[in-house]
Amino acid sequence: MKPSHTGWRHLVHSTRYSYKGLKAAFLNEAAFRQELGICALLLPFAWWIGETPVEWILLVGSCVFVLVVELLNSAVETVVDRIGPEHHVLSGRAKDIGSAAVMLSLLMAGLVWGLLLWERIYG
Repeated sequence: MKPSHTGWRHLVHSTRYSYKGLKAAFLNEAAFRQELGICALLLPFAWWIGETPVEWILLVGSCVFVLVVELLNSAVETVVDRIGPEHHVLSGRAKDIGSAAVMLSLLMAGLVWGLLLWERIYG
């Protein structure tokens, strides 16, 4: 049965569920931990690389975007694994598509960081 919380109670419960999801991803997903670690290392450099608020938000936002896509990919993989351990072409396709989304988010983040770093050093 779906909880019938509204207003502040809903916000409190939703925040608790989100925290549980972040904790589960951190404890169970090596890729999420790796990407979180890379973001933690990069974010202090965003203050140096980003010369304007827009550049800073692009740097920080690209890191957050990678983490969001990894969370969604992990959710898809978890649901597929819950359905059953046997190999199915659609299960494999779903996992591959999720992995491709993560790859594209990483490429985009690399492009943002690379171009803004280039501009900062050589521009």
